[in-house]
Amino acid sequence: MGGKNKQRTKGNLRPSNSGRAAELLAKEQGTVPGFIGFGTFQSDLGYVPAVQGAEEIDSLVDSDFRMVLRKLSKKDVTTKLKAMQEFGTMCTERDTEIVKGVLPYWPRIFCKISLDHDRRVREATQQAFEKLILKVKKHLAPYLKSLMGYWLIAQCDTYPPAASAAKDAFEAAFPPSKQPEAIAFCKDEITGVLQDHLIKETPDSLSDPQTVPEEEREAKFYRVVTCSLLALKKLLCLLPDNELDSLEEKFKSLLSQNKFWKYGKHSIPQIRSAYFELVSALCQRIPQLMKDEASKVSASVLLSIDDSDPVVCPALWEAVLCTLATVEDCWLHVNAKKSVFPKLSAVVREGGRGLATVIGPCLLPLISRLPQSVTDPKLDFFRNFLASLVAGLSTEKIKTSFSECSAVISAFFECLRFIMQQSLGEEEIEEMLINDQLIPVIDTVLKDPRLQDGQLLDYLAETLSSWEAKADMEKDDKIAQNLEKVLQNFWERLSEICVEKISEPEADVKSVFGVSNLLQVLQKPPKSSLKSNKRKVGKVRFADETSASAGESEAWVSSGGESSEGRASVAEPPAPPDCSDLSPLRKKPLGDLVCRLAEMSINHVNDQKSEQHLRFLSTLLNSFSSTQVFKMLLGDEKHRIIKSKPLKIAKLVQKNPAVQFLYQKLIGWLNEDQRRDTGFLVDILYSALRCCDDDQERKDVLDDLTEVDLKWNSVLRVIEKLCAQSKEETHLPDFLVCKLKKTWLSGVDLLVRQAGRAGRQSAFLRLSALWLKDQVQSSSLDIKSLQGLLSAVDDLLSKLLESEDASLLGVYIGSVMPDNSEWEKMRQALPMQWLHRPLLEGRLSLNYEYFKTDFKEQDTKKLPSHLCTSALLSKMILVALKKEIVLENNELEKITAELLYSLQWCEELDSPPAFLTGFCAMLEKMEITFDNLRGLGDTSGLLHLLFNRSMEHGTLWSLIIAKLILSESISSEEVKQHYRRKEGFFPLTEGSMHTIQSLCPFLSKEDKKEFIAQCIPALLGWTKEDLCSTNGGFGHLAIFNSCLQTRSIDDGELLHGVLKILMCWKRDHEDIFLFSCNLSEVSPEILGVNIEIMRFLSLFLSCCSSPLAESEWDFIMCSMLAWLETTCENHALCSVPLVQLFACVSCDLACELSAFFDSTTLDTVGNLSANLISEWKEFFSQGIHSLLLPLLVTVTGESRDTSETSFQNAMLKPMCETLTYIPKDQLLGHRLPSRLVAGQRTNLPEHLQTLLNTLAPLLLFRARPVQIAVYHMLYKLMPELPQYDQDNLKSDGDEEEEPALSPPAALMSLLRSQEDLLESILGCVPVGQIVTIKPLSEDFCCVLGYLLTWKLILTFFKASSSQLRALYSMYLRKTKSLSKLLYHLFRLMPENPTCAGMAPELANKEPKTFFTEELQLSIREMTTLPYHIPHLACSVYHMTLKDLPAMVRLWWNSSEKRVFNIVDRFTSKYVSSVLSFQEISSVQTSTQLFNGMTVKARAATREVMATYTIEDIVIELVIQLPPNYPLGCIAVESGRRVGVAVQQWRNWMLQLSTYLTHQNGSIMEGLALWKNNVDKRFEGVEDCMICFSVIHGFNYSLPKKACRTCKKKFHSACLYKWFTSSNKSTCPLCRETFF
Repeated sequence: MGGKNKQRTKGNLRPSNSGRAAELLAKEQGTVPGFIGFGTFQSDLGYVPAVQGAEEIDSLVDSDFRMVLRKLSKKDVTTKLKAMQEFGTMCTERDTEIVKGVLPYWPRIFCKISLDHDRRVREATQQAFEKLILKVKKHLAPYLKSLMGYWLIAQCDTYPPAASAAKDAFEAAFPPSKQPEAIAFCKDEITGVLQDHLIKETPDSLSDPQTVPEEEREAKFYRVVTCSLLALKKLLCLLPDNELDSLEEKFKSLLSQNKFWKYGKHSIPQIRSAYFELVSALCQRIPQLMKDEASKVSASVLLSIDDSDPVVCPALWEAVLCTLATVEDCWLHVNAKKSVFPKLSAVVREGGRGLATVIGPCLLPLISRLPQSVTDPKLDFFRNFLASLVAGLSTEKIKTSFSECSAVISAFFECLRFIMQQSLGEEEIEEMLINDQLIPVIDTVLKDPRLQDGQLLDYLAETLSSWEAKADMEKDDKIAQNLEKVLQNFWERLSEICVEKISEPEADVKSVFGVSNLLQVLQKPPKSSLKSNKRKVGKVRFADETSASAGESEAWVSSGGESSEGRASVAEPPAPPDCSDLSPLRKKPLGDLVCRLAEMSINHVNDQKSEQHLRFLSTLLNSFSSTQVFKMLLGDEKHRIIKSKPLKIAKLVQKNPAVQFLYQKLIGWLNEDQRRDTGFLVDILYSALRCCDDDQERKDVLDDLTEVDLKWNSVLRVIEKLCAQSKEETHLPDFLVCKLKKTWLSGVDLLVRQAGRAGRQSAFLRLSALWLKDQVQSSSLDIKSLQGLLSAVDDLLSKLLESEDASLLGVYIGSVMPDNSEWEKMRQALPMQWLHRPLLEGRLSLNYEYFKTDFKEQDTKKLPSHLCTSALLSKMILVALKKEIVLENNELEKITAELLYSLQWCEELDSPPAFLTGFCAMLEKMEITFDNLRGLGDTSGLLHLLFNRSMEHGTLWSLIIAKLILSESISSEEVKQHYRRKEGFFPLTEGSMHTIQSLCPFLSKEDKKEFIAQCIPALLGWTKEDLCSTNGGFGHLAIFNSCLQTRSIDDGELLHGVLKILMCWKRDHEDIFLFSCNLSEVSPEILGVNIEIMRFLSLFLSCCSSPLAESEWDFIMCSMLAWLETTCENHALCSVPLVQLFACVSCDLACELSAFFDSTTLDTVGNLSANLISEWKEFFSQGIHSLLLPLLVTVTGESRDTSETSFQNAMLKPMCETLTYIPKDQLLGHRLPSRLVAGQRTNLPEHLQTLLNTLAPLLLFRARPVQIAVYHMLYKLMPELPQYDQDNLKSDGDEEEEPALSPPAALMSLLRSQEDLLESILGCVPVGQIVTIKPLSEDFCCVLGYLLTWKLILTFFKASSSQLRALYSMYLRKTKSLSKLLYHLFRLMPENPTCAGMAPELANKEPKTFFTEELQLSIREMTTLPYHIPHLACSVYHMTLKDLPAMVRLWWNSSEKRVFNIVDRFTSKYVSSVLSFQEISSVQTSTQLFNGMTVKARAATREVMATYTIEDIVIELVIQLPPNYPLGCIAVESGRRVGVAVQQWRNWMLQLSTYLTHQNGSIMEGLALWKNNVDKRFEGVEDCMICFSVIHGFNYSLPKKACRTCKKKFHSACLYKWFTSSNKSTCPLCRETFF
């Protein structure tokens, strides 16, 4: 403690003596000698072993354990966390006896640290405890009582991973059958601890007020109280029944404390929830005790019934029900009518306040437990209760949430049925339930379609079914009569409201639709009602959710309002439900109601021509198509059948009312010309046909109708409906469908053959043209529907071509053709995502927010109307052109232009959905292409039309012209005549600006100069407002940028002039430059001009070769950094398209600057001032990466679509590319938040480990730019990492037989995850069969991340010393990671790895392959994407062979014969020659000098010669590389030998051969190792007498383990192998026992 002459510290009266201090402590406080004590209060850790202490303690506690336990008393969280992880590891690795020594001191530490404020520490504590348990097992028993209370608290931790770890530890200690016994053993101690926490502890007693902030103290206290309440519940649940009595006194003591009951009103929801859970457990396990405390329990629970916190509510309602079941007299202690029921009513009336799914199921058990004394008068109570429920049903939240609505409806019907069951025979209550509750609810639902989604109608059907079943089966006549009376009353009242809704002349659409739904549900037999449909109905959506106009017509489709998708989901049977399964109690009143409604509807139709009622009649007949209903519809009308009808039809009419109705009513309605929508009439036709006895009768009726009665336009409508509906909906057999189609075509044929111009006047042709136009413009068609439509049109036009009137087809096309405003409307309706790519690529510029429409979920299969219309008309035009029919009004050019517009829109989308690519494929298949249109017709006016539209509208029209020039469909010369006069483009509009931008790539240098000449003056002298306008700074700078983008401007003076103009803008209007500001309130005009300025600066850097002045550099670099700060500050706004674009171009500028300074060489650096370069390195580069590195972590931490082509991720590319330039020193000096992983073994310092733990997982991120950027950053780190393992490497690191050391843990844990993913992708593919990975798919990202991780591991491996390499390679061998890699590589490497697209090589040169060419991992380059994975796989294989040759050789030799041959053949053919050449070259160019040894290489013979000379001894060895190097063994041949014995000579040759075979490195490294071995031999170090080498062939250690008898030394690994293989423990040389 210091020297003798040193001054003592004040107050230190006696010299220090740790032994005496320990003795004093033992006397004064009773602590164990040798341990430091800090008092006995439990908030101290207390008995932490000291380093110095009595000898008897040393035998109990290991010194390493003492150190760890001391660290656990520290306040620093990281120190405690690491110490606890270390403790767990030591428990696993150390001997049981050593670990047992810790047990006396563990309870105190555990009890303290298991309540730690930091959740990671708590989790690590439980994990370490489990490891301790697994090691000491039953020896833990003496300490259980002091541990168990805190152990139970830990199992109820509010942090789930910590609770889970504690439960795992508990299960490791006790199997489930033993757990109650263990709890019973410690029950008194547990109860004592938990009661202390609940009653005695405060925030200040649990934590030190002097050192812990108040907020942290309170948080810990609340957590401990919550856990203690839950732990008490757990104790009650686990404790055997026979042990409960002994705890009754303790619980009585707890329940007598007012503090306990106050927890029910605590401000923290978690505490209230835990309290109510405990109350429930007490009621169930110790009911008598709760009865004794009835007044407190009742008040605490029942008066909290309106607690609406979602955390508390489930536990509260469980407690309410348990209290009602346990404490029978609970209502004596609270005023139910004044205190409880008003609260309950308020909650229910508000729809459960968002918790209906929790409260709803509890309401029936609640009212079933209410005594009569509380509910009297029953009538009023139940009326109010059900009224509250109904009121809740009307709240907006209930209507919009399916699950909440279902819960309230379910509760309503459950309670209604219960009350009815209890009150059967009490007329007042029966009438109240039906008349005042059930019927009004049904009435409400009929008016609001949203409530019909909540399954109310299904619950109603189920309720009626239960009453009907009970009435049918009930033996007590009185009960049966009462139920029949209830049902009769119900049907009477129901009929009244249905009749009321249908009787109105102007019936409400929603109400009529509701009645229709209600009748359909009530018609279903009981078995098909609620339960069978419960899950499916939730996903059904109805047609009325689409447009209003469409909704009205769709609502009357035969299914009663469901869309075709809805019908499919519910999977209804083809035929209507059979009413024969219904109870007689329902069948008759339902039938009567249907007939009554049908009669009313037909009267309205007859008297007032009400179409609304006719639609209702259609849906009614679809569900109830019986002869009885049709008879009712006919009324008293007599048969009026024309005598000319065939006899069989006449008989059918007499026999079947449905057929009679068809002839007398339906045909007239169908043939009415003024009726536009007839779909519902066709449904009535199908309903009538269903009443026929068989298919033959249906065929006869249809034959007669189509031949005689129906007009052609009516037949067309029948066919239309047939096409629109499935066979299941029409119920027509296939032969009838074919019959209808043939009839239709024959009718068309008849029409077109009419003489004169009658064909033009045909209503059929006019209506069919209108219908076609409506189908493609208004209806939502998918590909299949469109294909069917185009096919039908083809048939129709083929018939029209047979007409004598040659112009008939042209007239027909003209009828289908939309006018200009309709075309414009369809173009406007196209989603605007197509703009993403042109904006990002700089092909177009915008300065306004453009997202008017977007893809919606329901649009993912339906084609936009513009695509359908252009495809239909193009098809019609092609048919006309093939017959050389001349079209009027430039229709060919217009339709061709619109088709090009559709195709360009599809092409520009980032990632077009499958239905759009399917659309384009369908057009190709049906030969609807621009080339076909141009080839068949005269499109000379097309370019003029396109140019005019481009000048007027810009956008896609401009891109179409560029596309046509690019595809050589038109030549630049043809376009040139349209832009001869440059003045015509000015003043700039959006159209003219976009036109110039699109033409820029094809303009000559002179043309560009003319446009620039117009732009430069316009950039001068603008006001602030003009700078941002299209005809101002923004537009002219955008055109200048487009010209500059083509790299054709080499006028440095001009570029510097524009730069100076921008600097003037900044000086005069600095507020326009968006530096470090909030973009949420910035106008899109200002955003647009900033984007163009940044674009110019990026282009300027890449185009300008002349040097810049210091002021210009300052402007560019300062602006760049300020814009980048804006980007980072506004990352949350990146969903706004122009903000996303702003972010992209700001990162682009940073990237250009980084690339510029990164590429400065000694030649170019002379043009830059030293001050500029230092400023860049020290300030600007640092600034860029300090912003972008945290932004990368933020962006990748957000869960969203990670597709590389997604516009939302557009910023990833430039940002990630910029990060690839980050210097290593800036990477090492990062400021990322600490990220350490529990249990991770590492020798790296914290900042390096954080960097690895943050970046390495991003190699799994599903976005290629992020993976590549992270790879580039980590690649710079890899050479830095091995030194930390080297520093921590123990000198005796060869204690084991095969010592192993893991490469960086972050990479290896990542590799394990990737191996699982790769196994799922490639596992089923045989080795040697090549798998092609689709670029940018999810599999692509998985494989890319896996291969990049291996490149990093191999780079790390290469940077390591020979000794470390041996340890790392052993780890890879043990984990079998390398063998998995090699198998995968031979599934990913191409059979022929020749570089595609390379120029043909000269005959005497080797072809370029993926093994000879360096892999360039570019983020932006997309053209080489298909070769990324194959090239990367080859690169990894090359690195593996070069850096791990011995490991690969071992794998190859142990592989099966087929794999052996595949690997040998491929390696010999493509890799061996490259590696051999590199090895020989490295020997020839090596600067490594050996003292006493020279090395030479012969490339032609693949030989390396080494000559070793020492004194008079000369050794010459020749190393011969095999043809399949490095798979084959390297041959070591004898050269000159002077002064060396033959045996020694052979030994050395064998050693060199061994080193070269087993070491993972180059030949030069192998020779250096061998020379070192020989040098040691001459220095007098003896060989190991097992391997006869001084340096071990694998781990490079020296012989250290000596035999005590013969004194010979051996390598530890050799000796270990000797012992295990011989099963003896004797010295290999003298055979004495080896100690």
